[in-house]
Amino acid sequence: MGHPVPVTGPARRVVSLVPSLTEAIAHTRREALVGATDWCTRPADLDVARVRGTKNPDRAAVAALRPDLVVANKEENRELDVRRLREAGIPVWVTVVETVPQALDSLTRLFAEALRWPLPRWLAEARRAWSGPVPEARTRVAIPVWRDPWMVVGSATFAGDLARRLGLANVFAAHPDRYPTVRLADVDRPDVNLVLLPDEPYAFTADDGPEAFHRAPTALVSGRLLTWYGPSLLEAREELAVLAR
Repeated sequence: MGHPVPVTGPARRVVSLVPSLTEAIAHTRREALVGATDWCTRPADLDVARVRGTKNPDRAAVAALRPDLVVANKEENRELDVRRLREAGIPVWVTVVETVPQALDSLTRLFAEALRWPLPRWLAEARRAWSGPVPEARTRVAIPVWRDPWMVVGSATFAGDLARRLGLANVFAAHPDRYPTVRLADVDRPDVNLVLLPDEPYAFTADDGPEAFHRAPTALVSGRLLTWYGPSLLEAREELAVLAR
């Protein structure tokens, strides 16, 4: 984002305020991760200090962990928290991700420039997996992220770009808002081939979500595979591609 981040060497104590970055760091050098949010659920056996949520981190708890670096994201974390941590003398690296290529480049910069670690093998594998041409869209989809009110993935989002690169055409991709509020009838319509219902941020389940749709078929999907960037990019490529067939 253009803000200078003072780093003096390989990071040895890292606090992550972003679930996908927590997974990426833990997957690469778990012993360096000393703190994460309550929403950081991967790896499942992660045992580090918890610093509350992504929108309300306990800044005093973060400072007490004496991190060499805090990692955050423009969309998931508040500018206020980033500013206050920096004012306390804590270096904060903020990622900005709206596309799959941006995610891969952002992760490369994070490891090479901020953490000062060698690039992990899984990152090289993910770049290879997503390096091919964008396929022709074969399936028109809508991707709700909330209900009551219904909100969907709109324009300029990582999830929308990932879907596009799988051959899924987001029917709200041209909407001016990134996560517009819409009527249920705008989603449940005949020209929508499939409604993807992720389990986050709203936890759609077999009993909460599909019953609302009578015209468009639905599919429950992993929110991690659809919205996280990190090692999950490898699984997303393999597991979500079947939706476009």
